[in-house]
Amino acid sequence: MKILLVNTNRIQPPIAPIALDYIGGSLERSGHTVKLLDLCLSDDRQGEVGRLLAAETFDAVALTFRNTDDCYFASGASFVEILRGDVAAVREYHGGPVIVGGGGFSLMPESLLRFTGADYGIVGDGEDALPALLDRLEKDLPVSDVAGLVWRDGEDRHSNGRASASLDDLSGASRSTVDNRTYFRRGGQIGFETKRGCPGRCIYCADPVIKGKAVRLRPPRPVAGELRNLLAMGIDHFHTCDSEFNLPPDHAAAVCAAIVDAGLGERIRWYAYAAPFPFDRRLGDAMLRAGCAGINFGVDSGSEAQLKRLGRSHDRRHILEAARICRDLGIAVMFDLLLGGPGETIETLRETVELMKNASPDRVGVSLGVRVYPGTPLHRHLAAGSIDPAGLRGNPDGLFPVFFMSPDLGEHPFDEVRELIGGDGRFLMPSGGDEQNYNYNDNRVLQEAIEAGCRGAYWDILRRLATASAPYPRCCAP
Repeated sequence: MKILLVNTNRIQPPIAPIALDYIGGSLERSGHTVKLLDLCLSDDRQGEVGRLLAAETFDAVALTFRNTDDCYFASGASFVEILRGDVAAVREYHGGPVIVGGGGFSLMPESLLRFTGADYGIVGDGEDALPALLDRLEKDLPVSDVAGLVWRDGEDRHSNGRASASLDDLSGASRSTVDNRTYFRRGGQIGFETKRGCPGRCIYCADPVIKGKAVRLRPPRPVAGELRNLLAMGIDHFHTCDSEFNLPPDHAAAVCAAIVDAGLGERIRWYAYAAPFPFDRRLGDAMLRAGCAGINFGVDSGSEAQLKRLGRSHDRRHILEAARICRDLGIAVMFDLLLGGPGETIETLRETVELMKNASPDRVGVSLGVRVYPGTPLHRHLAAGSIDPAGLRGNPDGLFPVFFMSPDLGEHPFDEVRELIGGDGRFLMPSGGDEQNYNYNDNRVLQEAIEAGCRGAYWDILRRLATASAPYPRCCAP
């Protein structure tokens, strides 16, 4: 079959749709013909759909929906209306099957299928599920056995759970479906995966809902081979797309060893999401030798009580130790905070800010207000009444962004946080201007820096901008 893949993500700076790269390769290996329409790189996003579909005929159109919203309470930007508009634009010119998938879709598949009017949706991994669906459609066979499929049958909706692909099949990923060169030029970094799934018990996290709790590992050598392919395209700055790179730590170390063995450690720079525990000097050194330039630790809080309420497995000691190890090794370090969750008080905020200042990471990202995603423990606790619903901001069963903000923080929680931070320039807030704005979406300063040649993780680009005494080109050096 001839299939059109559509990237609906509009967030700028643009993030390369790694899932479409992997799925495109899987479709081609299955004998299908693939074309990509990337609306994130288009200057005329609505007109682009019509022009292409008027000029070419496709047997099916599949749209990916990466983010339901920007996850920031301060902005509350939702993208579900954009997805519905994209599906409607496809319908004007295309009479065949319309399929939707992606991380954002997988969070509320049946609601989004109904809202957008798409025919089919895929929950979870698409590398095996999408080719299986297309094969059945091509042969006019029943689709009821396709893993991860949601579909309409008249007024009825059916669901086959979540699809889980074998990551061994990504071994030959050439990363040739997506225009990664343009994404690198306009977005400053390219993602790669070493695993999928997360065993964590964080009450708010959507990753286990989308990718599962069981960790599925990619063989380390193909990961290094994929990076080598991208380096041959002129791309030398990367970011992991794993939930946590160091879970499990032995696999993370094996990936680092494979990168070094491939001769890439001195030729590439990459950044990782990681948990504060388990993380030790041995792993930090392995990451450094493999070219790791910075680590973003999701620490969430500096209050022991709050960490337990959020379901985290690390404590204050682990936070301090992670900062010390990175400082000793010369790896830039970022701590991400998630404030305002159940039980948060002014006192727990004070504990957190004080610990951050004592740990002295290079940057601290502050998110205030916890996004409530369907299927998470937080959503279930709120539905059961075990968490005070007075903190809810929005309808937790709807399509649009809903957040929890602890009622104990009073009427002006942002002001409370800013007062505790006290003008410390290491803290990034999701509002404000210039180099202190942690909301990357449509961040003018960040986009201008990337256009001038800055590369790397966005928090590290902002860090270098703030500490540079020279114009952009100099501050872009790692």
